Amino acid sequence: MAAYHVRSNSFPSRQHPIIPEFDALLCRLRSSEATSSSSSYVSSNLNGLQDLHDCLDKLLSLPLNQQALSKEQNQKKVDVVLDGSLRLLDLCNTAKDALLQMKESTQELQSAMRRKHGGEISLSSEVKKFLSSRKMMKKALSKAMENKSKFSTSSLKKEEQTAEIVSILREVELITFSVFESMVSFVSESKSSKANSWSLVSKVMKSRRVACEGVIECNEFASADGALASLISNKIKKTDNKVEEINVQNELQSVESCIQDLEQGVERLYRRLIKTRVSLLNILNN
Repeated sequence: MAAYHVRSNSFPSRQHPIIPEFDALLCRLRSSEATSSSSSYVSSNLNGLQDLHDCLDKLLSLPLNQQALSKEQNQKKVDVVLDGSLRLLDLCNTAKDALLQMKESTQELQSAMRRKHGGEISLSSEVKKFLSSRKMMKKALSKAMENKSKFSTSSLKKEEQTAEIVSILREVELITFSVFESMVSFVSESKSSKANSWSLVSKVMKSRRVACEGVIECNEFASADGALASLISNKIKKTDNKVEEINVQNELQSVESCIQDLEQGVERLYRRLIKTRVSLLNILNN
């Protein structure tokens, strides 16, 4: 991620004791980006954003920062931050909708596997429906992430001297988007849109085995895709698939639990973003 740590050393809030806490949280989130390959890392980063926004709220409550944001020369810069907050709120809404759709699809497949009244043909149809839902979710999230360029191109210039609090707001916006980017990458687990879906699953399963042997946490979504591929393969060969069915059910339970955690994290972040936006608008209108 490009550097965007551009603050004015002359601004008084630099001396406030909350600043070191803010910097530590920001540094922790940045350093975890390279390892955000499991649900625990993604959930941890979403929780870390809550703490970061808590620090931001404390900084926005300081009279000196409120005065700085109200100054005419900072108005346009604050407007940029407000525009960014709208994009983040839209991204939150898209993520919430996509996760809800995926959770419902997962629950439907679990229910179909428990019933199995329609036999193998019905189950195969439910699996295809599940995979189709995954594809639609990936497409929706991918489209939402197209706004990435807007976040980078509207960032503050390195040489630009600006109020400390404005730079802090910008940093929070950019790291929030970056964490979202990691979450979308984790949930989508997409390597190449041109490759055959089943060959992709085979590659995922191979990398998953290597990862598990190295005691690295596995991607729940990739694991579920791999388990489904194995189940369908055995159905085509008409071999006994009891073990595969149990494995799929276990993997789907893990996916549902993972989605639940992500939903809660995104919802909490959504509420925090709204709170920050309202605080900024109140400061500007006073």
